[in-house]
Amino acid sequence: MSRLAEEQEQPLQVYRAVGRRKTAIARVRLVPGEGRYVINDRSPLHYFGVRRLENVVRQPLRLVDGLRRFDVSVKVEGGGVTGQAGAIAQGLARALIRHDPELRPVLKRAGLLTRDARMKERKKYGLKRARKAPQYTKR
Repeated sequence: MSRLAEEQEQPLQVYRAVGRRKTAIARVRLVPGEGRYVINDRSPLHYFGVRRLENVVRQPLRLVDGLRRFDVSVKVEGGGVTGQAGAIAQGLARALIRHDPELRPVLKRAGLLTRDARMKERKKYGLKRARKAPQYTKR
């Protein structure tokens, strides 16, 4: 049997998950592969432009020694770049657990499975921002 026929017989395992942070939503697709990483059809460094955020996005794979074992494809929308990086990290951690549930303790200890609930506080009427009041004048 040829190599191509063998590849067609065994179905390709795809692990999908969703991550959220602030108002950003990331749909993560994890496939066994060589280590390609694509965010909205661009490389992580090209997409974020900051090495720190690229490290945040790669952290789940680094923790489980999966940098060269999986191809990651991400569609992310909403929020800013920091929120998007956090959403991608959470989605990737969830996808890794779908692949291997035994990775859960490692990822949980690193805080990658917990949804960061901090959001921007809404502006209140009569105030300039959420809590800043107009300057008081006595006369």
